[in-house]
Amino acid sequence: MTSLLKTDLTPPVTPKRPVKTIQLGITRSDDYGWMKDENWQTMMADTSTLNADIRAHLETENTYSAGVMDGLTPLKDAIFEEMKGRLKSDASSVPSPDGSFAYNHRYRTGDQHGLYERAAIDPATKTPIGEPQTILDAETLSKNHPSYFDLGAVGHSDDQKWLAYGVDATGAENYEIFIKPMDGEAVSTGITKSAGGLQWAKDNATMFWVERDENQRPYAVFAKNIHETDDAPRLIYKESDPGFFVSVGETDSGNFIEISAHNHTTTEIWLVPSDTPDSAPRCVSKRQTGVEYSLHDQGGYFYILTNAHGATDFAIMRAPIGETAFENWEDYIPHTSGTLIIGIETYEHFLVRLVRENALPRIIIRDMRDGSEHEIAFDEAAFGLGLMGGYEYETLWMRFAYSSPTTPRQTFDYNMQTRERILRQTQEVPSGHEPSDYHCERIHITARDGEQVPITLLYKAGLMKDGCAPLLLYGYGSYGITIPAGFRTSILSLVDRGFVYAIAHIRGGMSKGYQWYLDGKLEKKENTFNDFVDAGRALVEAGYTSRGKLVAHGGSAGGLLVGAALNQDPSLFGGVIAAVPFVDVLNTMSDDTLPLTPPEWPEWGNPLTDEQAYKNIAAYSPYDNIKATAYPPTLITGGLTDPRVTYWEPAKWAAKLREHQTGEAPILLKINMDAGHQGESGRYDSLKETALEYAFAVAVTG
Repeated sequence: MTSLLKTDLTPPVTPKRPVKTIQLGITRSDDYGWMKDENWQTMMADTSTLNADIRAHLETENTYSAGVMDGLTPLKDAIFEEMKGRLKSDASSVPSPDGSFAYNHRYRTGDQHGLYERAAIDPATKTPIGEPQTILDAETLSKNHPSYFDLGAVGHSDDQKWLAYGVDATGAENYEIFIKPMDGEAVSTGITKSAGGLQWAKDNATMFWVERDENQRPYAVFAKNIHETDDAPRLIYKESDPGFFVSVGETDSGNFIEISAHNHTTTEIWLVPSDTPDSAPRCVSKRQTGVEYSLHDQGGYFYILTNAHGATDFAIMRAPIGETAFENWEDYIPHTSGTLIIGIETYEHFLVRLVRENALPRIIIRDMRDGSEHEIAFDEAAFGLGLMGGYEYETLWMRFAYSSPTTPRQTFDYNMQTRERILRQTQEVPSGHEPSDYHCERIHITARDGEQVPITLLYKAGLMKDGCAPLLLYGYGSYGITIPAGFRTSILSLVDRGFVYAIAHIRGGMSKGYQWYLDGKLEKKENTFNDFVDAGRALVEAGYTSRGKLVAHGGSAGGLLVGAALNQDPSLFGGVIAAVPFVDVLNTMSDDTLPLTPPEWPEWGNPLTDEQAYKNIAAYSPYDNIKATAYPPTLITGGLTDPRVTYWEPAKWAAKLREHQTGEAPILLKINMDAGHQGESGRYDSLKETALEYAFAVAVTG
């Protein structure tokens, strides 16, 4: 299959124009630093301003990669059609009730973005009493933006007469907010630099939103009466620390507008009563470095999910709604080491918490009237659970989703009082799916320092563990993000071709609790990469695959993961797929004008002020540790307007890898010139990118 890649084409030769930096008394030189457009902020909004030399280079790279992968087209197209065939063409979400209506998102056959609709229901029985009404046709709206279209938040007012939504037309994640009456035409609010979220107040007129600064950081909350065109936006909250991002939402009851300022380790929340949106915001509890918290109101108290007082895996505390300062927090559900509280929801009479223990989730429901608890659990080897929230607070019903690598997603409504469970929807796979054709397995491998690292495996039933199978090893391993062991139709195109699909639940995520995250960040970051490499080696040793048949796959910070693993043991991999990869860590963390740099110093360290952090990052940064060796075939993707991992990171990395390549394998760079971090929008167009990645994996493993 490797013959599908044309290796006789001449790769681009990237010019070297060294950029010298002296930092903390240390000098470094970057031969490819010129690829960063000096006016990148302007370019994010208007890509026509991109430096001509940079554009020419990126287009040359794209042409080369397209030529090398031209032979993959039939395979890519076949995989795309398979993945498309597993999606229900007229899929719909389960309608979510809100008073007299139930709201849902639905696709018509052929839709990429679908439409939003609502239907009248009997408030007592929640049964439909009318035909659905289309309140927003996103598919038609997308036709006005042929290059790129992404819909941000969509939210209706409390009186259910108005709908608001945001549109990003460039991929740079700047959203213009529009409003419309439920049965009328949309108009722009004049808000053009929203970060995507929006929140109605209870007066059905005041809109709260977050704006980005000149460096693309969400930094301030504004509000205005969006029915009055001449009403000037009011600044509600402005964050002065560039290391903190700002978001806006509402508490579970809907009684408070909630403004959160946060980085990866510290939180500060401000509240505005939703029924008096002109009120000044009130701080819940001042930020304390290393203390995270979230609020959930119920019965006169805020229930606070927090890691305060050394609660590494989080505890639930509470404070009276009018006395929320830190000194008033009292224990409610104590910390239990090894049982991570992932999230909570509150209702009129109940508190629901989602926990994870030994990499498996559970839902625990507490009746706040008598303190009794019960749990919802499942018994597959690996599975995913998710709380789905809803519009209603005064209800006995909650909604959750369940799936496993072999079991399609199931959506349940659950009566928290009677414990009745109603299956509302099972994910349909139109082309067919028989769970018994597949085998899901959860194993633990021993890392080089003795830690037990969980791995979730999916493969065709009857697999012979003789080392002959190709294997795709996926990982992320940063920010505490845990990759769930859920059902994904796309990976079946690999598994059906004989692949083993493996997720390595490495340190830096929270599969085994918050300490698992702490043990994979800052000075312990190398654990993340070691776990991934050790997982690959262990899978080879156990016969699931063999060296040269293992493909590493990761995106964003997962791109950092596979880049570091590639430097550590290049011969382990038959190929590497790095999507929008964060690989130029030292330079990026040293550039405080970039959107994510100050907020991410708690994750990686600050190499501008901390010499040890500089040395730690320099020791693993993929771009800075490339060596002359035989690298396997590598597919690198990026987006021109990506504000999270800027396009020059993958571009520079590809050039430097190719410069040091001593083997014959191609280093391929594909920059999407019309998209950002999320790649193509639309449920089908996004599959085309995945289809190319998987076709590449099939080709390089023979």
